[in-house]
Amino acid sequence: MKEKLEQLRQQAMQALEAAPDKKALEELRVKVMGKKGSLTELLRGMGSLPPEERPKAGQMVNQLRQELTERFDAREAAMEAAAKAERLAAERLDVTMPGKRRPAGGLHPLNRVLDELIDIFQSMGFDVVDGPEVETEHYCFEALNVPKDHPARDMQDTFYLGPDLLLRTQTSAAQIRTMEGRTPPIRMICPGRVYRADEVDATHSPVFHQVEGLVVDKGITMCDLKGVLEQFAHEIYGPETKVRFRPSFFPFTEPSVEVDVSCSECGGKGCRICKGTGWIEILGAGMVHPNVLSGCGIDPEVYSGFAFGIGLDRLTTTRHRISDIRLLFENDRRFLEQFAR
Repeated sequence: MKEKLEQLRQQAMQALEAAPDKKALEELRVKVMGKKGSLTELLRGMGSLPPEERPKAGQMVNQLRQELTERFDAREAAMEAAAKAERLAAERLDVTMPGKRRPAGGLHPLNRVLDELIDIFQSMGFDVVDGPEVETEHYCFEALNVPKDHPARDMQDTFYLGPDLLLRTQTSAAQIRTMEGRTPPIRMICPGRVYRADEVDATHSPVFHQVEGLVVDKGITMCDLKGVLEQFAHEIYGPETKVRFRPSFFPFTEPSVEVDVSCSECGGKGCRICKGTGWIEILGAGMVHPNVLSGCGIDPEVYSGFAFGIGLDRLTTTRHRISDIRLLFENDRRFLEQFAR
């Protein structure tokens, strides 16, 4: 028995030191000290020994089991310590190295100009409202004094989603919803996307952005409209900018005007940006038509108002001297990074 235990001890120690990893070490532990291991088999064979030798043999088996358990535990702890040291060495950081600076992003030029525009009108007491992009014909046309047989509908041929549902052609629909839901005085702007079946080129897109404005109160006149829009133009383009109002036509305003500003590129002398005229058109406006007011439940004999519509895309391209409106939608990083600072 003593010779067999010593032979088992030597074999176990050699295999223990040669074990490459914890998995192999655990397999060796089961092979030597498991229920069907070598040491357990020797313990079961003690029944064949003379009775007087059994106590001493049992003592030797227990001593070997204790020694092997300690050696296995020590070897496992050494493996864990070595693995931890290797992992720490691999993950070591040089805190003296300079940090990596991540490039800062920036607002899209449309959002940059829109934020500035909202600040200007909020400083004049305007609320910012929103409206749905999918609208009914009533809010897009009829409520804006554009009946089904009106020729202005041909100018706003758009994307229909059903017999009476379409993508809105202008954010003026939000003005109707506001007048229906509020009692004057009203002073609001509505920025948002609009849709028309335009061919894509340097100045047109089937998706573009508008900012519609509306004021309704007692005693509102064209003088109020002129004062608000001149203030807006001076805030956007500078106090030296000249503003010109030209007669125009819109079904939902009467009288109606187109608003131009002096070209910031040439100072009004004429260049390729303003096509030699010295002026750049920026918006349309006018006094709210009495039919529109009465259709929203507002008495045109008591209240009057003005409305205006600003093309945010055109405002952005002229403000930043962008030659092609398509650049605003292509998400070209080379273009957008110019506005990250």
